[in-house]
Amino acid sequence: MTAAYYGQENHGPYEIYDLGDFDLENGGKIRGGKLAYATFGTLSASRDNAILFPTWYSGTNKILEQAYVGPGRALDPEKYFIILVNQLGNGLSSSPHNTPAPFNAAKFPRVSNADDVRAQHRLVTEKFGIERLALVLGGSMGAQQTYEWAARFPAVVRRAAPIAGTARGTAHNRLLVETFIEAITGDPAFDDGWYREDGAAHRGLRRHARVFAASGFTPRLFNDELWRGLGFSSVDDFLTGFVENHFLPQDPNNLILLASKWRDNDVGRIAGGDLRRALGAITAKVAVIAIEEDGFFPLADVAAEQKLVPNSSLKLVSSAWGHLALFGIDPGYNERVDAYLKELLATS
Repeated sequence: MTAAYYGQENHGPYEIYDLGDFDLENGGKIRGGKLAYATFGTLSASRDNAILFPTWYSGTNKILEQAYVGPGRALDPEKYFIILVNQLGNGLSSSPHNTPAPFNAAKFPRVSNADDVRAQHRLVTEKFGIERLALVLGGSMGAQQTYEWAARFPAVVRRAAPIAGTARGTAHNRLLVETFIEAITGDPAFDDGWYREDGAAHRGLRRHARVFAASGFTPRLFNDELWRGLGFSSVDDFLTGFVENHFLPQDPNNLILLASKWRDNDVGRIAGGDLRRALGAITAKVAVIAIEEDGFFPLADVAAEQKLVPNSSLKLVSSAWGHLALFGIDPGYNERVDAYLKELLATS
């Protein structure tokens, strides 16, 4: 079931960029590394209309495409060349479940968001010959990578839009993500550091899905039964048909790897642990977009970091869907974020 979920039928069309043996910042290596990506639109002759959009936790290029890309949208393929790139560990790019033995699952190396950005930089420069990106944006973990891009490669990033995410995890955020990991690893099928059998993790994944939903959506969504607008008949029907339906087909080892990257994220490592100095090196025009009701990345945390970014502004979005409005299920969120992105793209 897992292998079928991560195929072209569900998430394509996407292409594969061969990284070769890719060295990681912690000294490890991904053997035969691969980045899965999808593109929309046409790269201009001057290569100045490219937008890079990394995926988030449990997301793929298809999810980003459906939620953010289209004619008349901010990410309009008639105007821009849009690259949707899948994170290492998300199941389409190199991940525990698709890496051949003896390097799969338990022996898959520890990866950081910085490794993702370095790999994406190779895709952008080597595959497409792009020297400067018109925009880098991402939501949640994609926002973490957006900050990494802008701080690590300031000359390459003309504009940046981190959405509902921070450059460094707070103590609260790290604790929250640890509960996601523990929900999976607490399953009896989790043995010796990894899941040994495809399909053995349903109890852990179901527990993970419900913990994720309880903190990712707002109390108002549940208390006012806003899930009925999607056609669900009860809270349990919504959790089963929407949230569990998203997570249960996925590989638990992939999710653990992604969550570990999320938990350990710190752009300040670029500057020896000094986040203020790392963010102060950003030269891009930056729109920091925050969801006011976000339970994963609270507004106060996002706003505190935005003040450290030169040439930046804080943009607010309100949604009863909370952090998970990122999935494009709230028309009001979609409209407001599109407006912010169009405004940013119009700046010189």
